Amino acid sequence: MRNLIEYIAKSLVDAPDDVVVTEEVSEEEGTTLKLQVADDDKGRIIGKQGRIAQAMRTLIRVKAAKAGTRVNLEII
Repeated sequence: MRNLIEYIAKSLVDAPDDVVVTEEVSEEEGTTLKLQVADDDKGRIIGKQGRIAQAMRTLIRVKAAKAGTRVNLEII
């Protein structure tokens, strides 16, 4: 799932070298993916009214449901 988010983010931003995805695993909340991009690219990742961010969250939730886990996406 980390690779999926990284691929999508690098496709959307102007500075793909600044994209960093970290993964934190906790037993209570499941896996948390933290997406960091350049300040100028945050608008591109979030999208109008958060549509792109919501679409990425939906994709990883579906993939996590198939794997039987829980995943959250944070954009920082």
